[in-house]
Formats: sequence, structure tokens, C-alpha cells
Amino acid sequence: MLRHFIKDYKNTNKPAVRNAVGHFAGWTGILINLLLVAAKIIIGLLSGSLAVVADGLNNLMDAAGSIITLAGFRISVKKADSEHPFGHGRYEYISGFVVAILVLAVGIELGENGIKRILNPASTYFGPALYTILILSVLLKLWMANFYRSLGRRIGSTALKAVSDDSRNDTLATGAVLTSSFVSHFTGINLDGWTGLGVAVFIIYNGISLIKETLSPLLGEAPSRELIAYIAEKILSYENVLGIHDIIVHDYGPNRRYVSAHVEMPSDGDVLITHGIIDEIEKSFLENDGIHLIIHHDPIHPGEDILQ
Repeated sequence: MLRHFIKDYKNTNKPAVRNAVGHFAGWTGILINLLLVAAKIIIGLLSGSLAVVADGLNNLMDAAGSIITLAGFRISVKKADSEHPFGHGRYEYISGFVVAILVLAVGIELGENGIKRILNPASTYFGPALYTILILSVLLKLWMANFYRSLGRRIGSTALKAVSDDSRNDTLATGAVLTSSFVSHFTGINLDGWTGLGVAVFIIYNGISLIKETLSPLLGEAPSRELIAYIAEKILSYENVLGIHDIIVHDYGPNRRYVSAHVEMPSDGDVLITHGIIDEIEKSFLENDGIHLIIHHDPIHPGEDILQ
């Protein structure tokens, strides 16, 4: 799909392309979720099914989450200013965190409604239209979960991973509603309230997990071992680099990493050549990896122990 809507879609290292992918994902989610909201709430009200209405409200929060994700991508690409010298990239992390909060809030609300329906059961009508909407919803949400996961991996977005997990949860939640509808229809046992409560517990659990996951980069999580190894190996591949230590990574959002490193080079080398090598290393990281690298030059005398 990307090839039809986004120019140069394969080069997601470019901020403009990455942002375009985020926008495309956001608008797709808004459109599909609003269609599901309208269909489920109408069918749920006509049939008297709290579980179906609750599932529709869950999709409404999904649409809100897509809007928040879209806003996060838009704000995150704003250029650095005097108040935010490292840019606004963390807004994307914030949008993922807000989506997680919405997921938790929806779960709590659905849980309250489920308990009320258990205490005060009401009759429901299950017809072909209801089953058709629920089956289509499961299929659409399965597609959306894979869609978001694929784009999230492509551009390394925690916000898209959050909405992917949420779509997966919706698939399971709607599947539970569909199953209870079949059981109620053929056995006469009213499981509407219990299904709504079960869906709520599942959503609350995943909401808490999402909050923990999306909060981590905001707090400043440690860089991956793979990233540190890649930085060290790339620097060590340059001429006259004898060792490297004290690599520090600051994450200000996707493609906004600032890294400092102490690089050991021969003390008897030509200063201008050494400076040129350092400039070349820093330029390569910025152009090819989107990493703002700052190197501290550590001169090493011949025979001196090298720190790795």
C-alpha cells in the first residue's frame, strides 16, 4: 500500500518519509475505526446488547488513539527551537503513552458497565446483521494489527506498536462478544454482562502493560546492546582508532539520538589528520544512521594500555 501513497517509501531513515508513513497509519486507523463505531453502536442499540455497544465505544477510543498518534507524528517533526534544542521527537513517545492511558480508561468503563448488566440483566436480540458486523470487525482488526505492526517495525515506532497491540486486543475482545452472542442465541443463557466484564479485564491488563512499555523511553531507558555494539564496531573500523570507551546515548525521539564517545588514537599522529578522521566518523553517523555523534579524542602513547 505504501508504494501507492508515499513517494520514496522504502527510505524510512529520511524524516519526511518516516513522518509520511506515520500520517498514513493514523488516517487509516481513524477512518476504519469510525466506520466500526457507527456500525457497532447502531446494531448494539437495536439488539439491546451492552457487549456490542461497549465494543463500539472501544473502537471510538481507538479512533481517538489514532488521532493522538497522528498528532504525535506531526508535532514530533517540528524543528528544534530555543526552548527545545534537541527537537520535539519525544512527542511521538508521549502519543503512545496517551493511547495506553485511553486503553486503560476504556477497560475500566467497560468493567463498570459489565457489572451493572450482570446485576440487572436485559434481553438481547441476535440477528444476521449483528453477526455480520462482528465478523467483519474481527477480520478488519486482524488486518489493522498486522498493518500497524509492519509499519511500526519499518520505522521503529513505539506509538504504532501501541496501536498494533490495541488492535490485537480488539480482535480478541470482539471475538469474545461474537462467541457469547452465539452461546446466548442457541442456549438462551444471557452472557452479555459477563462477556463485557471479561473483555474489560483483558483490556485493563493490556492497558497497564502498554503504559509500562510506552513510559520506558520517556523515562530514559538504557540503549540496546545491539546499538552500543554497532556504534563501537563502526568507530573501531576507522583508521588510527585504537579503542573506544564511555559511550553514552541520549534518546530524544526516533532518529534523534545524541551519542558521545571517547575514542583513543595515537598521540604521535598528525593533529590535522586525526581531526579529519573524527569529522569523517561524526559525519557518517549523522548521514547514514541519523545519530548525532560527539567524539572526545583520547590521545594514547605507544605501548599504553588501551581501554575497550
